[in-house]
Amino acid sequence: MPQPHLSTAIIGAGIAGLACGQALRQAGRPVCVFDKGRGPGGRMSTRRLTGAEVDLGAQFFTVRDATFQRQVSAWRRAGHVAAWPDSLWQVTASGWQRHCDDVERMIGNPRMSAVPRQLSEGLDVAHATRIERLEAAADGWWLLDQHEQRHGPFARVVIAIPTPQAEALLAAHAPDLAEACQAVVQRPCWAAWVRFATPLPALSGVDDAWQAVRLEPLPGRAPADEPLRLVTRNDHKPGRHGQGESLSLLAHLEWSEAHLEDDASRVAEALLEAFRERLPRGAVLPEPSELGAHRWRYAQPDDLAAGERVNRDHRRSPSGLALCGDAWRGPRVEDAWLSGHHLGEALAADAP
Repeated sequence: MPQPHLSTAIIGAGIAGLACGQALRQAGRPVCVFDKGRGPGGRMSTRRLTGAEVDLGAQFFTVRDATFQRQVSAWRRAGHVAAWPDSLWQVTASGWQRHCDDVERMIGNPRMSAVPRQLSEGLDVAHATRIERLEAAADGWWLLDQHEQRHGPFARVVIAIPTPQAEALLAAHAPDLAEACQAVVQRPCWAAWVRFATPLPALSGVDDAWQAVRLEPLPGRAPADEPLRLVTRNDHKPGRHGQGESLSLLAHLEWSEAHLEDDASRVAEALLEAFRERLPRGAVLPEPSELGAHRWRYAQPDDLAAGERVNRDHRRSPSGLALCGDAWRGPRVEDAWLSGHHLGEALAADAP
């Protein structure tokens, strides 16, 4: 059992929670991570289908910060990430055009979940453990899970989950942190997947090996009426060649909000139909062999006041409770990692 004057519990095994845990572990501080999922990753998780794997959260990520660049370089040397896509397209009212910029984009190899799995190495992670309540006691903090099992005591508790869920844990213990959670809007996103038994058709004027396409809203359409914003080809990602044709389809946030409670099968059909509508003239998709959708109720924070969040990318209370995650910095994978990493370094510096 961890000693409370040294130990830290982390609730949430997404990028932020795992980055915080690694910073503590590398400083020699004992840490335990708890997560309700069956594996690490949060919105960088990968869904396994029969004979295929599809990413339903982040499809790739970028690097801007020097500290994160060093971490990504280490992942790249170890083979955990690779540059992708190198054939990125966009669809406007004028049709399909190649998207060219100087931004290098990265993806987990051989699946996006490779990144959180690497971050979880060396950490004590309790999966399928949903923490539902915190208790403050003389010997430290105790965590109670869905089975009323108690975990602890811990000197500190880091909460690295979406702000509405964090607020529920904090309300009775840290009103200031709970109020901070209320101020962050977490927006939903629908993500669908589709598999085909046969390859996609050639698209006029487009590389046969196109890998991803961004879809700009059509002129005159309200954001809530525009379903689809990004499509990626999972079988064209590093390490997945040969698994058969499959697509990930991510919805616009406004459309996701308007259709939040729709049936998943109807959402999947709507996103696939939106892709059909934006194909070059004459292109016909094969019939899908498998189709489904997943709702991320808290996909990413609203990007308002992002500058203020970057300057203060985590929150702490004198009682030993703390918050990290993309809510406190910005919506990118890099933001989540930096928030957790900076908090872990700060907590490690505090310990004797």
